[in-house]
Amino acid sequence: MDILNKNSNISEFILLGLSSSQEIQLSFFAIFILVYGAIIAGNLLIVISVMFDHHLHSPMYFFLANLSFFDLCLSSVATPKVISDFLRKLKTISLWGCMVQMFLMHFFGGGEMFLLIAMAIDRYVAICKPLHYKTIMNHRVLTVFLLLSWVVGLIHTTSQMAFVVGLPFCGPNVVDSVFCDLPLVIKLACTETYNLELLVIVDSGLLSLVCFTLLLISYTVMLVTLWQHSSTSSKALSTLSAHITVVTLFFGPAIFIYAFPFNSYSVDKFLSVFYSIITPLLNPIIYTLRNQEMKAAIKRLRSHHLGSWLAP
Repeated sequence: MDILNKNSNISEFILLGLSSSQEIQLSFFAIFILVYGAIIAGNLLIVISVMFDHHLHSPMYFFLANLSFFDLCLSSVATPKVISDFLRKLKTISLWGCMVQMFLMHFFGGGEMFLLIAMAIDRYVAICKPLHYKTIMNHRVLTVFLLLSWVVGLIHTTSQMAFVVGLPFCGPNVVDSVFCDLPLVIKLACTETYNLELLVIVDSGLLSLVCFTLLLISYTVMLVTLWQHSSTSSKALSTLSAHITVVTLFFGPAIFIYAFPFNSYSVDKFLSVFYSIITPLLNPIIYTLRNQEMKAAIKRLRSHHLGSWLAP
């Protein structure tokens, strides 16, 4: 990193956090540690339930388990440091740590973006091509979609970070957020960054907006298809509404943060917190509370665990 940033005069960034009040920071510490614990527990519960319950061995739950895994990774990139920083008066992160944080945030974020698209395709085939569903969504197709999620995430983050790691930083080194993110860090570079800012807007903001629009159109088509059938089940509508809610929670903040990221009024650290911490908490809640099969699987898992523990 010293070689990549040989023109930089700074070796670390100062994070302003959410508040300068020590009392408020202690409150945030308690809240965030509870939220992060819930994220770990909720998403792990989904992953374990899908892995060990044969009733959930279907494409929809395959994608759901991988979505939970991405949520675990995305929230773990910055949240542990955010929590520990609430106990520190001076919040700093090294230049190297900042770059790694941004790389991983966009890696898992890009992967989750494609995974949500794959989940929409799965629901489209299930609703609009039900007779061919098992043939189309076979094991090979699922594996390809999962691999593409990782590849898309890698391309998405590398295409931006390849230009960021070499930027010279001469000061100031203050980031008005709880963690490093591309728009905030790029603004601190002591060189012309117009082309890079445009790349971030296109690669993160415009891409999120286009994907979100296409997903909304596809879900609208699916809803219309369901309404046209008198035998529409509440289960299908509930599953679809859960997907739409998760897609909105994921893409909504991302669009606001990255579509117009370099105007001072649009950089909102609370939206960043929502995107990286609150959304991974809400996803398992949405899917478990609105999915009878998932709730039944969790009950079976709990019963089996308690039975094994109580057995002599």
